[in-house]
Amino acid sequence: MDLQEITERLDDRLDTAAYADVDPSPNGLQVGPESAEIETAAVAVDAAEATAEAAVEAGADLLVTHHGVVFGGMERLTGTYYRRAAPLIENDVALYVSHLPLDGHQELGNAAGVADLLDLTDREPFGEVGPEYIGQRGRAPEGYTADELRSTLEESLDTGARPVQVLDFGPERIEDVAVVTGSGVDWIDEAAAAGADALITGEGKQQAYHEAREAGLTVVLAGHYATETFGVRSLADLLDGWGVETTFLDFPTGL
Repeated sequence: MDLQEITERLDDRLDTAAYADVDPSPNGLQVGPESAEIETAAVAVDAAEATAEAAVEAGADLLVTHHGVVFGGMERLTGTYYRRAAPLIENDVALYVSHLPLDGHQELGNAAGVADLLDLTDREPFGEVGPEYIGQRGRAPEGYTADELRSTLEESLDTGARPVQVLDFGPERIEDVAVVTGSGVDWIDEAAAAGADALITGEGKQQAYHEAREAGLTVVLAGHYATETFGVRSLADLLDGWGVETTFLDFPTGL
């Protein structure tokens, strides 16, 4: 399958253009020619040296990641940028990146994957970034306690053997759940204002403790990496359906 066709299909499916003005990541094709024949693709959360080298070793023609080589502006292809891009360029491996579009996609995205795991119903977009969304909110029909949420996530996510942290300041029975994967504690106030009982995200910040406590909201920190494997796995399934052989490169950070 031609790289240009894959890129166009992914851009269309993920509504990449809608996030152009709100995402510091340049989404879409970050490394590679406009046209190349793609038979095998690798997917990973991060476009790091390790995943680039693993993609080469796997014989991939394309690497699809959530976090790319470029984030914000890039003036020179040196240092870390060079080390990450070099294995791809030297071995003719293209890199396709989807950051916020893959967070916010209501079927294929990271938040949608967490919502699937928790069997949330009545879902709607959550987590505003300008006119777009990067998360999802839904209801747990039977409810969870904070400990039940913790254990469910610990059993199902690759947290690098680190415990899921819970700031347990919400109601005893959690029914309304908001999800913003990765670094999502900036949406504590939005979750509380929407009437959520809990916000599930990846990693926290010092001020999140007091913000959650003052808002009366349970905040679950399940790991940045761990909460963001869902989207690229969904894209692997999509590529498989298009006739491209895929493999998932798992490099958990424990963070």
